Amino acid sequence: MKTESKSYWRVKLHEIISEADTPMGKMFDVILLILILLSVLFVMIESVKGLPENVYDFLYIGEWVITIFFTLEYIARILITKKPSTYIFSFYGIIDFLSTIPLYLSFILVGSNVLITVRALRLLRVFRILKISRYVGESNKLKKALIDSRAKIFVFLFAVLIVALIAGTLMYLIEGEQSGFNSIPVSIYWCIVTLTTVGFGDIAPVTPLGQFLATIIMILGYGIIAVPTGIVSAEYAKNTDYVHVNTQACRNCGALKHRDDAKYCHKCGEELHPEITKNS
Repeated sequence: MKTESKSYWRVKLHEIISEADTPMGKMFDVILLILILLSVLFVMIESVKGLPENVYDFLYIGEWVITIFFTLEYIARILITKKPSTYIFSFYGIIDFLSTIPLYLSFILVGSNVLITVRALRLLRVFRILKISRYVGESNKLKKALIDSRAKIFVFLFAVLIVALIAGTLMYLIEGEQSGFNSIPVSIYWCIVTLTTVGFGDIAPVTPLGQFLATIIMILGYGIIAVPTGIVSAEYAKNTDYVHVNTQACRNCGALKHRDDAKYCHKCGEELHPEITKNS
């Protein structure tokens, strides 16, 4: 009975900490987000000089309270996972660890507490907490479109580099050092800046031929911006499959992105919705 009771509480704790489908789980994640925002805000305010001393004392105490909460949360996430290493070395596991240790390191390394701002990365959990699965699904489609079009984008970028190399060399020959084009690498830098429509203005052609070439590069820059957009959009339009998105996380391996109708983990086969009763 003790084993079953322990399993029951592990399941319930897993639902609260790792899921956002239940009221308790959503409440926990909302509280977690608020604490993350407060923590980052405390560090930002603490960097402001000239505030009353009691303000700094309050911020210091607040940081410690939040850090202790995050420490307990990190330990709890390890305890509810059957294979702790899967969480510890996962993306969120590493972020959670890095967001917990800075204040402890301040005892050894002075000023390391400012690294607490890394906690802002934990706000990525907002997609799970707000249950905006439609937007998560669309983001997955966009990621797939980017992956599928990576070869075309690579070829396009290679072509742009060739254009920048040729145009930069021509600009160096036309303008020369007297106009600020001191070398071919500097001229290529100017060409890339112009192609991307950034235009820092630190170098500019002065001869009519150089200005004509610059005009062509600027016009070409607008066309270059549209090409990768079209490539990704075409791949995105091809992907019309329904995306199954929920907040179910496997207790055994921590895997996400299960089908909405899944009963078992797609990675390790663990049952996703174990029926364990408190008094069974």
